[in-house]
Amino acid sequence: MDNKKNIVLIGMMGAGKSTIARLVSAKSKNFQYLDIDKEIEKLAQKHIHEIFAENGEGHFRQLEHEMIVKYSNYSNQVIATGGGIVENPENINLLKKNGVVFYLKASVDELYSRVNRAYQGSRPMLNHPNPKHRLKELMGRRERFYKSADFEIDTENKELVQIVDEIIEKYGKITG
Repeated sequence: MDNKKNIVLIGMMGAGKSTIARLVSAKSKNFQYLDIDKEIEKLAQKHIHEIFAENGEGHFRQLEHEMIVKYSNYSNQVIATGGGIVENPENINLLKKNGVVFYLKASVDELYSRVNRAYQGSRPMLNHPNPKHRLKELMGRRERFYKSADFEIDTENKELVQIVDEIIEKYGKITG
């Protein structure tokens, strides 16, 4: 199997990173799907919200960084990252060494609608009296880091297949 650069998806919670990574992996030959949050849960033998509640965000971010150190050395992966991965600039640098990074972008209103509908309170970063305001605050803090991606993909008003095809097309232009 040829060693190819990873396809890395970054963006806020609700942007569709995990869903789109699975679909890109399924459509791309020889690429494996990898979800950093799922790998953290396997390592810790706890759900993300339990890690936050029992050990705090700092511990979670350390586990997240350890996963990036490990998996950034792999090839042929479609990697779905957690929304806060960009808050440690070293994570993006590691991911870019052997990956093409895509920022999946959507408005705060769209992200809130998706997360509220799908996760009903299981997102630790949104355990806040005003979760929509918290989401806006997180977006404000993180967006400049997201913009360091190789490509920005707007996920609003598009079918999943359109997003997948756009990622594969842009990846192909860079890697040949």
